[in-house]
Amino acid sequence: MGEFSEVSRDGHVLTVTINRPEVMNALHPKANAELGAVWDEFAADPELWVGIITGAGDRAFSAGNDLKHQASGGDMSGMPASGFAGLTSRFDLDKPVIAAVNGVAMGGGFEIALACDIIVASENATFALPEPRVGLAALAGGLQRLPRQIGLKQAMGMILTGRRVSAEEGKQLGFVTDIAPQAELMDRSRAWADMILECSPASVRASKQIVMRSLEIANLEEASKNGQYPAMGELLRSPDFVEGPLAFAQKRAPNWKG
Repeated sequence: MGEFSEVSRDGHVLTVTINRPEVMNALHPKANAELGAVWDEFAADPELWVGIITGAGDRAFSAGNDLKHQASGGDMSGMPASGFAGLTSRFDLDKPVIAAVNGVAMGGGFEIALACDIIVASENATFALPEPRVGLAALAGGLQRLPRQIGLKQAMGMILTGRRVSAEEGKQLGFVTDIAPQAELMDRSRAWADMILECSPASVRASKQIVMRSLEIANLEEASKNGQYPAMGELLRSPDFVEGPLAFAQKRAPNWKG
């Protein structure tokens, strides 16, 4: 347990809880640095295959930047290069991360969720990029990720107004993957993690890397033929590349090595 977060490990799954419920899990540089170190360890550990991030309590996933800390003259040094929660500027993580959004996800909190691969939201979750309402801008990836994930016009409807969006509308817009009752949120998020664990972790990493890097290439043919997918080479050399077809032929569950 860290000063600003709780971390639990269950098999191949790491669950990270932002633990500042007294400020609706808002983050200051020290908290972001602590979380950045957690995700550094996750990325480096070959036995950790899926990550889940959530917030302590039932009110907020994260209210974003701790503006009160900043306004009161708190120490603003030490922000990690990996961004909010150690995720929003982390572009080299090929392992999947699930956001279990248990309430308010505002500003940087929403940007953390957008940086994840799957968003499972509780029925009371609320999303917004309200920065223009306080004279700021969503500079932790929200202005780039949201239009890519839901399209320009719908994204601009949120960005230019700072309006709040419910979990149900978020699913309709396309950035929420699944909705669960508050009491079932973590179980539902773990169910998604377990479905990922049914697949080869080497295949999952290669698939995520190809998807994310392909988004940088506008031309479909060029994206398909692009050779800059090193995780694909790792998959071809992985025991999983043999184990998967062998398990299928033998009609048994595969024993993934990752």
